Amino acid sequence: QVQLVESGGDLVQPGGSLRLSCEASGRVFTIYAMGWYRQAPGKERELVAQITRDDSTTYADSVKGRFTISRDSTTTTSTVYLQMNSLKPEDTAVYYCNTLANDVYWGQGTQVTVAS
Repeated sequence: QVQLVESGGDLVQPGGSLRLSCEASGRVFTIYAMGWYRQAPGKERELVAQITRDDSTTYADSVKGRFTISRDSTTTTSTVYLQMNSLKPEDTAVYYCNTLANDVYWGQGTQVTVAS
């Protein structure tokens, strides 16, 4: 089992920045990828960014050059970060941490709202 705790969602003005964090605990040695998805009202959940345990990264075209995913691991925890810069109103969504291990795990979601 892997437990996920997310933080960092907030209300921010267009052009602003936020950093999301997701800490995984439990059987973290089974994790081979962590990432972020988002879901806006009336839309399907979509991949934003993913990082594997060998630090290979994938980004949605809509966030390339603005968002950066990174990770930090210890023997007992694994944390993934999403640094979001130059935020746009269309980035408004609930952001979910996703972890691929012996199973697929999801965080509870954190709201990001970009509005003036």
